[in-house]
Amino acid sequence: MEAINYLLRFFFDAIVMVLILRVWLQLVKADFYNPLSQFIVKVTNPLVIPLRRVIPGFGGVDLATILVAIVFSTLEFVVIPVINGGPVDILAAAYFGMLALIKQVGFLLFIIMLVMALMSWVVQGYNPTMVIFQQLTEPFLRPIRRVVPVIGGLDLSILVAFLILNVINILLGSSIPYWQML
Repeated sequence: MEAINYLLRFFFDAIVMVLILRVWLQLVKADFYNPLSQFIVKVTNPLVIPLRRVIPGFGGVDLATILVAIVFSTLEFVVIPVINGGPVDILAAAYFGMLALIKQVGFLLFIIMLVMALMSWVVQGYNPTMVIFQQLTEPFLRPIRRVVPVIGGLDLSILVAFLILNVINILLGSSIPYWQML
């Protein structure tokens, strides 16, 4: 049963992460023709397109995709207890789903910056994935770069961003019930 729970968590988390990336790519106006952007759009279209006909965007924010992400994030806390034969509290599932969604955004930002830092050591020249990652992280790293300049050719903004994300995670863990559990 533990393996099934693991696979279900992976399934729901992967869908939520791809949906978050779709919204994020739209917000930063990333290159739509980039292969990574195309992959994310094509994977999420079957989930999002039917709702986009009913739920319009607002101010450049794709509300249909956000709603689908919330639903899948909440479904994780409904489906897994049902499969395990436990009780389901819809309000608690919605609460945990929203917390998990917020935490996924921070985790995704962390992972993208980590991959970006590793790729900067290995990749030479133009790389379409690196370009998208730079477009995604630039709104977060630009303010840090204003305060922490490049020192000796090293961009320490990602390190500072890691520290900030961890401090935020610790603060939220101490102030929001069940944050550390997710």
